[in-house]
Amino acid sequence: MTQDDNQGAQAPQEPPKRGTMRFQDSSTQARQPSLAEQRARQQALAEQQRQEAMAAEAARAAEKKSSTKKKLLIGTGVTVGLVGLVATFYTVAKPKNVTAVCAAKDTEIISDDNNCDERYVTSHGGYHSGGFFFIPIGGGRYDSYRYNYGGTGTIGQRVSGGSYTAPSNANVSTKSGKSVQRGGFGISGKSGSGGSGKSGGS
Repeated sequence: MTQDDNQGAQAPQEPPKRGTMRFQDSSTQARQPSLAEQRARQQALAEQQRQEAMAAEAARAAEKKSSTKKKLLIGTGVTVGLVGLVATFYTVAKPKNVTAVCAAKDTEIISDDNNCDERYVTSHGGYHSGGFFFIPIGGGRYDSYRYNYGGTGTIGQRVSGGSYTAPSNANVSTKSGKSVQRGGFGISGKSGSGGSGKSGGS
């Protein structure tokens, strides 16, 4: 009976074995990469270098474009400034030609140029003051005349347009060719007949 009992009983199970871990020491040599792995690494490195080169080239191109644009803007600004300055200089420096007529103060009737010539007026007992020419007409009275600049008309007619203020930077002369004022930044010259170039003006 004891024998039967022993046959029916199962053998005790052995406890499971624990796993083991192998460590590499300093003498262990690393596995050499396969040919495929070497090619993959080379391709990846080449692609990285290509991307870095493209990025550097793009940065240089952008910097060059920005620098060129700045130079162009600066150059354009300097050119425009110089052109404007030169144009302004010639506009100011080059005097214009203006024709003056001698007109009576009260009626604005155009008279002979001699009535606005200081030498002629003083030789006939008159005088010049404040841009006006005074010629005696008897009884202690005087007729007064002054230059009109740019006005039109003939002797005996009323002057049309113009101004009684001497223009600056202008060559002013009468219809007969008598010089009243020489241009040059508003500096008046002497008249051809000896009169003052500052004649005229109200």
